[in-house]
Amino acid sequence: MDFATFLIQCLNAVQYGLLLFLVASGLTLIFGIMGVINLAHGSFYMIGAYMAFALSAPVASTFGGGFFSVLLVGVVMAVLLGYALEWAFYSYLYEREHLQQVLMTYGLILVFEELRSMIVGDDVHGVPVPPMLSAALPLGEMMTYPVYRLFISAVCIALAVGMYLVFTRTRLGMMIRAGSTNREMVQSLGVDISFLYRVVFAAGVALAALAGMVAAPVSSVYPGMGQSVLIICFVVVVIGGIGSIRGALVAALLIGFVDTFGKVLLPSAAGVLVYVLMALILLWRPDGLFKAG
Repeated sequence: MDFATFLIQCLNAVQYGLLLFLVASGLTLIFGIMGVINLAHGSFYMIGAYMAFALSAPVASTFGGGFFSVLLVGVVMAVLLGYALEWAFYSYLYEREHLQQVLMTYGLILVFEELRSMIVGDDVHGVPVPPMLSAALPLGEMMTYPVYRLFISAVCIALAVGMYLVFTRTRLGMMIRAGSTNREMVQSLGVDISFLYRVVFAAGVALAALAGMVAAPVSSVYPGMGQSVLIICFVVVVIGGIGSIRGALVAALLIGFVDTFGKVLLPSAAGVLVYVLMALILLWRPDGLFKAG
């Protein structure tokens, strides 16, 4: 492997890891802070990808701005969807057993898949890369790297920094961290914990949908695309530590490098390397790399 190939694989690993973090950060918020096993989280990623496909024409004709207007409109719609879902369904699950959470969220997967089939059909779709990000950077004499993939990494890094600042430097972050530790005590201090959880859930849905939207131009938009993402995101949450945003970031980057270089160096075993990594880390640290908070 020459240096240019190695550099491209490193960039691919970072981009994949950061995209995983963007999805998994929403899952770790919902799972770690609210205590809900949300099997439907992968469906929010799928919804985001389909919004990038379906909203392109109507948003361009109404607001202009192309792909970036689609991102903005899609995030707003995802926040509203998450807020409504938490109010209608998830708010009843906090005191329920995990089995009931699994059954209801699995039912939502079936509902979302059926709605997707009714609205946009079962075909595979593509989303074009924005023209201003369609260039490629030269790496060596023969290889180039797409600017759009660097854009994905930049978006994920910006959101990671933003989440860090919100959770560590704002009153909202303090209330969220306190609410994840002792819901009753926070509520007794006058904080509307139901509204707080609704905001957290809406943010988690928006993060997953945004990840689907930015990933759509570099991958196909197809039925069932959320299931494979859901599995790997649970692996990220478990490795990083349930409820830890920092842990999700580190775990996602580790998985990105293991998966990317595994496919290059050990293609026959690439499918199991991520799970071997998870097993080794849990043998070393059963609670994950970092604890919540």
